[in-house]
This record gives sequence, C-alpha cells and structure tokens, in this order.
Amino acid sequence: MATRWASLGLRAPLGRPPPPRRSRFWLAAPGGVRFGSSSSAGPGAGALASSLVRTGGFVGGRWVQAAAAFPVRDPASGAELSRVADCGAAEAQAAVRAAYEAGAAWSGASAKERAALLRKWFDLMIENKDDLARIITAENWNFPSAMITRKVGAALAAGCTVVVKPAEDTPLSALALAELANRAGIPAGVYNVVPCSRQQAVAVGEVMCTDPLVAKISFTGSTATGKILLRHAAGTVKRVSMELGGHAPFIVFDSADVDKAVAGALASKYRNSGQTCVCTNRFLVQKGIHDAFVEKFARAIKSELRIGNGFDEGTTQGPLINEKAVEKVEKHIHDAVSQGASIVTGGKRHSYGKNFFEPTLLSNVTTRMLCTQEETFGPLAPVMKFDTEEEALAIANSANVGLAGYFYSRDPAQIWRVAEKLEVGMVGVNEGIVSAVECPFGGVKQSGLGREGSKYGIDEYLEIKYVCFGGL
Repeated sequence: MATRWASLGLRAPLGRPPPPRRSRFWLAAPGGVRFGSSSSAGPGAGALASSLVRTGGFVGGRWVQAAAAFPVRDPASGAELSRVADCGAAEAQAAVRAAYEAGAAWSGASAKERAALLRKWFDLMIENKDDLARIITAENWNFPSAMITRKVGAALAAGCTVVVKPAEDTPLSALALAELANRAGIPAGVYNVVPCSRQQAVAVGEVMCTDPLVAKISFTGSTATGKILLRHAAGTVKRVSMELGGHAPFIVFDSADVDKAVAGALASKYRNSGQTCVCTNRFLVQKGIHDAFVEKFARAIKSELRIGNGFDEGTTQGPLINEKAVEKVEKHIHDAVSQGASIVTGGKRHSYGKNFFEPTLLSNVTTRMLCTQEETFGPLAPVMKFDTEEEALAIANSANVGLAGYFYSRDPAQIWRVAEKLEVGMVGVNEGIVSAVECPFGGVKQSGLGREGSKYGIDEYLEIKYVCFGGL
C-alpha cells in the first residue's frame, strides 16, 4: 500500500513516498462469488465481435494463455460466448510478482501523473461504452465493471498496483478493462487480471491471500467466502476490505406516501432481477397501510416489469446468473408457502428460459420463513405486517449482517429515530436506491469491513505515518 504522510494531524498531499516494503495489491472476488445477472437471451458470441473481447490473462502488460481454458456462457440461453484462459497458481504468482516489481515506479509517480493516466483510461471507457455494455449484457448484467473500477480507481490513485481475480461467470468485462488500460498507457504490471474457473479459484485465491508480497485484499462476494479470505490474510496480517452479504430491510410506516413507497420498492427489489447486494430482501409494512401497499405493489410489478432479451428496448428483467440461483428462489418460495405465505403474483420460472424467474410477491410472511432469514438474491419480495416501530426495528436488526436498509415515513422525528437505530451501513430514507459515487459504500456486522467510494474509499489503500523531526 502507498504511504499516507501525516504530521501533527495534517495530511500532506499524495507525492513521492519512498518504496514500500510490500507490493500494492488488489484482489477482487476470489472463490465462490455471488454476483448476479440481469442480462437476457443475448445474441450470442457474434454480437461480441469487438477488439475489447480478450481471452487471455493480463500479466505484466502482456496477454498470457494458460494450459487450459474455461467457457463463459450467456446465462439467458446457455450459449458459449467465449473460452478464457484458466489461470492457476503459477499465473497468480507471476501476476503478484509483476505488480510488486511495478510498484516502486508507480507509487513514485506524482499524483498528477497518475491522475492523467486514470483520466485517459476513463475517457476510453466512455468512448467504448457501447461495446462494454454489450459485453456486460451478454455475460451478466450485474456490475462486473463497476466492481473493479471503484476499487481499482482508488487503489491506483493512491499509488498501489493491483491484481484482479474476476468472478468466473464474468471475466470478459475485467479483460476488456485491461485492454483499455493498456491503450491508455497504464504502465505494465500496474493492472493485472488473472481469470480462472471455479475449479482453479481456490488455488488462485490462496496464492493471492497468502503471498507475503501482497499488502491488501479487497473482496466483494459472499460472507462465507469473505471469512475464508480473512483467515488466509491473517497469516501475513494483510489489510482487508470486505463488501459481503446483505439482507436489506425495507420498512413502510403508516405515515409514508404509499405510492412513493411502491415506486421505491420496485426499484430496490427488482433491479438486476433482485441480484444486487443492496437489493431489499425483507419488506415490513405497518398494519394501517399494509393491504393498500400490497395491492399497489402487485399492480406495479405486473404493469412495469418486463422479462426478455437484454438487448431489446423495454426489457427490465433478465435471467438469474445460473440454475443454482433459480433453485434458491424456488426453495424460499416453497418454504414460505408451506408455512402459510400467499403468492400474490409470480411464483414460478418464466417460459423465456430456464434461468428466468417471474417477479414474485408474497404476503402473510413471518420471521420463521427462510426468505426472512437469509438473502435470496433473486426476484422475490416477501411482505411482513407489523404493529409498532419498535417491532419493525427489532425484526430489521435481528440479522447478523447489515449492509443497506430502507424505510418510508413522513414523520421527521420518526425519520431521525429509525435512521439512527437501523443497524446497517447505508440507509435510504424515502429512497429505494442509495448507491452513488459520493456514497461511502459498505456495511456493518458480518456485511464487511471498510468503505468504497466517496472521499473515504482511498483511505483503504493508504497508511498513516507519523514523522517526528528533531535536532534541526
């Protein structure tokens, strides 16, 4: 990591710190990630005939192949989009070494020099946004580029070099960004990408988490995988940032504007087919407006959501990332219905394809049901009825995770009380989408460590050093 110089509590600007004792390193999503999908029955590999589609790893400024390759598939149709180098421990070690060797020069560059290169990389992303969008739509549609750029942007700005291990379902976006980084003139070894299959993920992740040259791990994925990485990182006492699982509550109080709450619920629950870490997972609606909310929510689901091809105008809902994700949604619905929940709308797979699932709304839900105890990560909205503010907060805070939370109210005193008492890292008040570049993104409890974005994001890649001058 780069050094953050500070004296007498004042931060000096990023400048030219001396070479660090360890390499700068960034690791994204090793192991079993839970990135979702909202692409649709895409046009196949032909639509990805772009110079940005690369199939090798990117190590030390060169495209490298591995002994084997693994398929990347369109989750909508199952069609093979490409075959990508299945990197292993050797390639991971080479990438770490390349990042380490590039570290001194990159951290020694002025902040202005690094900023100019980052700006050029950004400009190329904007110039190629249509090709990048096609790649995202074909392989996933759930932030495979944003997951990288909001981590790597801060790391590179701070003077760190990075190694990226993308999700095995979505390596093409990470490799496209590597191609653009190369065109932008980002020096060799500063940005490295090591794609691999699920079978190689454990070996690659272990190298990255245990190599003593690595100074920092940043991971977005499941809480279970995050705990494994923390154990590996402990051996060499690495800095870590973890954006892990969520179980977001969405509370609607009697004082809320029901129409606005429904609009916020629709956005918060069903974007990316329910496959974001900040998607609402539990709806708690006060008894005075419960029936009206459920009725209007069901009507909005039926009238405003459209399942279809991600390349077609008007489509709002694509497939889940794989059949395992579909099976989890089915399991949660079956469990809830078996305990007395009612299906208001949806409830089954869609005829568009095996990974497509109808946007589903359940009522008469209780806290005994699986869908209120664990993250679904799919298009399922379970609604619970509550009586008092205290009851709603007790249910919302009962989870062992706390990433995002939402509530709707027009009572100013209640807004301040609930916002303060919700045990989450991010709160949406009368707002269903909280993500923004200005937002310090992150959670509490077992939802992770550290923050991304905002002015605080760069702090994750810096160290404080105290220097005491004497004898002058």
